[in-house]
Amino acid sequence: MDAGSLWCGERCIVPVVSRTSRARERMVGLLGRRALPDGQGLLIVPCAAVHTVGMRFPLDLVFLDAAGHVLRCVAGVPPGRFGVWGGRLARQTLEVQAGWLDLAALDGARLDWRPASPP
Repeated sequence: MDAGSLWCGERCIVPVVSRTSRARERMVGLLGRRALPDGQGLLIVPCAAVHTVGMRFPLDLVFLDAAGHVLRCVAGVPPGRFGVWGGRLARQTLEVQAGWLDLAALDGARLDWRPASPP
């Protein structure tokens, strides 16, 4: 997984974001974790749909197109859901702890993942 952060213009909205595009990492996602701390997220690329089967905590989901435009936000997806689809244009999915991120503020926004600066 690649480490970075997620930005909306010049405002950092998720300070710690792991981004994955590898098949195995995409399949595992956040499974096995007991929680996801506030300020952290997982950006899955490519990804148009997710499930929460086997999860231990609810998620908020942000579906993005290939350019990072927010297409759909889904709040409070509980564990055990079989499929949440972002729409035909969805190419990326951000997963964060439910209730942490102001999803209403993302309506129509363009988000940009930026890699962490090298030490």
